[in-house]
Amino acid sequence: MVSRVGEDSHGEQYIENFKTLKVNTDHVIKTKNETTGVAPITVADDGSNCLVIVPGANMILSSDDVEQAYNCIKNCKVLLCQLEVQPSTSLHALKLAKSLGITTIFTPAPAPVAKLDEKFFEYADVICPNETEAEALTGIAVTDTESGKKAAQVLVKKGCQIGIVTLGQNGCVFAEKSTNKVVHVPAPAVKPVDTTGAGDAFTGALAFYLARFPELPTEEKLQRSCQVASFSVCRNGTQTSYPFHHELPKKLTSA
Repeated sequence: MVSRVGEDSHGEQYIENFKTLKVNTDHVIKTKNETTGVAPITVADDGSNCLVIVPGANMILSSDDVEQAYNCIKNCKVLLCQLEVQPSTSLHALKLAKSLGITTIFTPAPAPVAKLDEKFFEYADVICPNETEAEALTGIAVTDTESGKKAAQVLVKKGCQIGIVTLGQNGCVFAEKSTNKVVHVPAPAVKPVDTTGAGDAFTGALAFYLARFPELPTEEKLQRSCQVASFSVCRNGTQTSYPFHHELPKKLTSA
């Protein structure tokens, strides 16, 4: 984990939580005069959610901070970036990882307001937006599976190897440059309790499968990632809803 927190109680809690979950915190930097980023969340009766992001110290994370983590990054199999930090910082990290032969994933969340630097499509092997984010990147309003497929194809045409658009309860669609595939991957039908963080559960699971089982076909990786995300929406909370390895069926954790 390469990030910044404030010198406050939230920051201390984040770091302790990472350590408890055995996440390396060597490059989680405490920042003076900035608060830890937070995202207050409200959840409706149907499990849908709304959140307000207060980025705080996240916006101070710099390209220099990324370079300080070079020795850690160079040993990674997969690097995952998003837009809760300065876009230039995420782009620098993707470029560095790409130069080291590391698989790169970019999830453009929250949806960019300004035009995104086209180099993101060059340095990200996989780009994975949700419907709103996909429209911001492609100009295509994603309202169903077919429009999602069109958006995924545009992502690939822009330069990434795999373009994925997540569709909530409808799973995801992906386009793949190497195979010319454009496929809908449905999600298991569940009764959601809280959908907060489902996209992160999906993307985190995808990073796991890319790192641990790179030989699996893309469609299989995404089917499994959808199942992990579906598992998470049946619990309350964000991180607290994510399943541990031992809680998942063996078919999801083996080749």
